[in-house]
Amino acid sequence: MAFVCAAACVPAVAARALPAGLQSLPYVPVLVAATPWFMGLSVIALMLAIASRRFLAGLLAVVTFAANVWWQYPFFSTTEPLTRAADAAVGQAHAVTGDAYARVMTCNVYKGRADARAIVETVRDERVEVLALQETTDAFVAQLEEAGIGDYLPYAKVASSDGMYGNGLWSASPLIGPANDDVNSSASFMPGGTVAFADGVKIRFVSVHTTAPVPGYWGQWRRALDELGAMKAHTDTRYVFMGDFNATYDHAPFRDFLGDRFRDGARLAGRGWTFTWPADRGVLPPRFAGIDHVVVDQGVTAGRMKTVVVPGTDHAALLATLAVR
Repeated sequence: MAFVCAAACVPAVAARALPAGLQSLPYVPVLVAATPWFMGLSVIALMLAIASRRFLAGLLAVVTFAANVWWQYPFFSTTEPLTRAADAAVGQAHAVTGDAYARVMTCNVYKGRADARAIVETVRDERVEVLALQETTDAFVAQLEEAGIGDYLPYAKVASSDGMYGNGLWSASPLIGPANDDVNSSASFMPGGTVAFADGVKIRFVSVHTTAPVPGYWGQWRRALDELGAMKAHTDTRYVFMGDFNATYDHAPFRDFLGDRFRDGARLAGRGWTFTWPADRGVLPPRFAGIDHVVVDQGVTAGRMKTVVVPGTDHAALLATLAVR
């Protein structure tokens, strides 16, 4: 049994180490998404190996566990903590715009099935200044408006590539130069809008939704992430990408998109994993994949990450505090 458990960890570790081109092979993205969970299996394998004195099984368990610790440790340690000023700025009774800080939120609303009132209440309670939503419908947007989203985030840009499901941005500050699709993506329209911060700093926010890695779409999944990666060439604009990337940090195409310019907010925050999917299946199976992200550009720091369960959708909402300079 010790060897079986240890051997089961090997394909997962090997899959995580594959380059982007090979990670788009059928079902490999699904295996890679579960990478952190194999740490627990490695520990079980090691305990069984010690008890049964299985040297090879123990060695495999140690190697696979060490690899996972190397990959996952940065999520539990930060070198760029937010200041008390950031906490104070986003902890007021109402959202404060025009400073160097913002509370942001993203959520896939599951083809408009999410509880619109719950989203508006979260925006209110968390003093959210920029909201990105994915898989919206016209009916859902109307429900948001009825629930009072305009009282908190009066500026919005929603776009749809198929006329049925869309992505959108809502902001407490005016959206400068709103556009239907900043990415020219083959997956969906990814609307963008610029928000002004203190000292004239301008940040372009984009609501992201890429193709899911499911049978028949493995190649398209990677293509959508590669299209996002092309945004690194836009050096005249500073970005924050928020949304459903359908990829975790363990996926090589996602890390290729980040490159040496963009950074994953959860990794910057160092608060641990922010698993967001699936969020509608009760306790078992648990949320096991962090496929929703807040990705920030140079000069932007993210912290105070948290997830919030929203009734009606299969994604938990992801929130973060941003500090710009």
